Formats: sequence, structure tokens, C-alpha cells
Amino acid sequence: MATTLELIRNVKTQVQELTGFAADSVSEFNATELGWEMTVNLLELKRIPSSTDLLAAYRITLDKDGNVTGYHRSRRYLRDQVMEDAP
Repeated sequence: MATTLELIRNVKTQVQELTGFAADSVSEFNATELGWEMTVNLLELKRIPSSTDLLAAYRITLDKDGNVTGYHRSRRYLRDQVMEDAP
């Protein structure tokens, strides 16, 4: 069985191949009955200065083997944009 870090590295690679965008970070990771769910932040448009880069949060679902079974872009934002978490 893969370690958590190996799983995350694998998912970042899969999502980059599916979307064409580079994975910037993983901001959420949870085990589910069917596998895993995570939020991966992708760099959709690189700009200068980097604080104006356009990022997007993608909600990713995975099976128990770590294969992507679905994804959805949940939001787009600028790197320097501050967003409060929902209560």
C-alpha cells in the first residue's frame, strides 16, 4: 500500500495530465468509504508578479487504489486573494 505522500504525489501527476495545469499544493485530504477525497490547487495562469497568479481549487475523488475517479473545479482565485473559511 502506498504511503500518504506517495498517494498525493501520484494524484498531483494524474490531475496535471488530465487538466494540463501544474499542481501547486494540496489543501485538503480525507479518507472515505470508497477511497479518498482531496482538494488540489492548480496553477491555471502564471503571471508577473506571482501574487497575481490565477489558481483554482479542484475537488478530486479517488478509488482505494489512488486512481482519479472524478474531479470538479470548485473555485478560482488570485494567489494573493484572502478567503475566509466557512464556519
